[in-house]
Amino acid sequence: MTASIVVSFFRHLRKLIDWRLLLFLVLFLNVKMVVKVPAIALIYLLQFDFKFGFSFKNSRLPLFYLLAMGIALLNWVISRNYFSVNYNIVLLTGIGFWVLCILAMHQIKLFVENNDTETIHRTIVAFFIINATLSFMNIAAIVWETGYLNPYTYQGQFQKYFISTGDYIRGLTFDTSTTNAVLNAFGCVYFLTKKDAGMLLLCMAVMLLTASNFTNMILLLCFAILFIFKSTRDQKSLIAVCIMFLVVFMVKVSPQNYIYAHEVVKNTLHLNVIQKTGTPKPNVPITLMPDSVLDADQRKQKIAQRYIDSTYLANHPLEKNITPSNTSKTDAGRIIIPKPDINTRPYQHIADTNDYQKRLLAFIDMHKNNLPISSQSNFKPNLPGKVTSWQQTLHFLQNHPFKLLMGDGLGNFSSKLAFRVSGLGFAGGYPQKYIYVDPDFLSNHLDVYLNYFSKNKDQHSLSNSPDSVYDQLLGEYGVLGVIAFFIWYIWYFLKHYKILTYGLPILLLMMALLFIAYWFEQLSILVFFELLLLLDIKENSPKILVKNAY
Repeated sequence: MTASIVVSFFRHLRKLIDWRLLLFLVLFLNVKMVVKVPAIALIYLLQFDFKFGFSFKNSRLPLFYLLAMGIALLNWVISRNYFSVNYNIVLLTGIGFWVLCILAMHQIKLFVENNDTETIHRTIVAFFIINATLSFMNIAAIVWETGYLNPYTYQGQFQKYFISTGDYIRGLTFDTSTTNAVLNAFGCVYFLTKKDAGMLLLCMAVMLLTASNFTNMILLLCFAILFIFKSTRDQKSLIAVCIMFLVVFMVKVSPQNYIYAHEVVKNTLHLNVIQKTGTPKPNVPITLMPDSVLDADQRKQKIAQRYIDSTYLANHPLEKNITPSNTSKTDAGRIIIPKPDINTRPYQHIADTNDYQKRLLAFIDMHKNNLPISSQSNFKPNLPGKVTSWQQTLHFLQNHPFKLLMGDGLGNFSSKLAFRVSGLGFAGGYPQKYIYVDPDFLSNHLDVYLNYFSKNKDQHSLSNSPDSVYDQLLGEYGVLGVIAFFIWYIWYFLKHYKILTYGLPILLLMMALLFIAYWFEQLSILVFFELLLLLDIKENSPKILVKNAY
């Protein structure tokens, strides 16, 4: 009797969501290629269909993917790179990424076409619940390890967590925390439109745990637009609650992230911000702030404060074990228990160079003549690395006008692939005998990466990474690649702007996020983005035109 009830329950549960879609999302969004490729193979066995439907008029899938491969192949022929065996392997690998993009989107399209919208919605809900569960398990494991309720302010273990705590909240994809943050930002917009308060707050909580400052700012901007132009009274209330969550997290839970974001914006825009009276300011002692957010005078002040603290401790020694003899009482009779000295070594960031940094430094020593930035031991940048990377791209195209049309070629200037095939261990391993580093990549974006990521952890930030889809398109595919992207990818979705609901703000959110990573080669968030946009188009298209509306 009990067994039959259980079987009946699971049969009913199976009808509520599309298990094949959920399985595909869970597997394909995993960070490992050894999981993504079998996921594609499995889903095509379960749903065998290769009718992609490409055409110049009402194409079933975006033509951008085919055009990107065409530009790469044409560039390969013109530049005569076919004489290099190593580059041929790079080209085939890059083409393989674009093929995977097509195969994945085709399956997503089939799921949207063959399911009713409510089933897909429940599947999306299930995905976010699983992701949230794993994300909360991530933070619970950190709390258990540190024994500290708020690891975002915990400086023990050589500041293993502290300002970097969010980096460990990776969720279901096991990718970077930024990927987790972006997925939940999509979820926030989606569930806000659906007026699902519970799921909205769940996605907001997970996104905040990742402490992704850029994602927070972009989502805040989307909320502002929705609040002003397109929201009901209930949705405005939910937006206000989400903003309150963000303020509490930045000011109380992780104040150093607030300071870091503030300093990055100020340094990027060269603003000499004068804080107005009454402006909320995190109450963080200067001795708790990382050196990366302090200027020269503040660092001196930090050293002086530590000296005063250490002098005081020398004159007022405390025993390790707290006993009644080393406790004291206030006038009111309250017992004061001495706290650990956070100025001692176990509570400070460890400055030792790790193996990966040593590998980068050795590479710099071998290629000093071709690395104008990282070869300088005393280089002091005026701008974040990402801005410097854009300057390099524009300068390169200015000096090589014949490459303006189709770029420098796939894997030759700015891409995750270019980093991967360098053999430096970025984005996974690569066979040493097939290593390929183009001189243009070496002297530009790789130089920027080496300059920051061969140094201490404070420099390893999103703002210093050259990753950007727009940079990739302009640098490796040229003006033709950029045009193809906007006309045959962005417009593929945007042409339905009159019927888009949550799709429009998610599209704007995605376009902003393309500045911070090589998302097409990540094979992660863009798949989920395409699912949400295709679903929105189907939900709001006339019933007769559903098959051909997108």
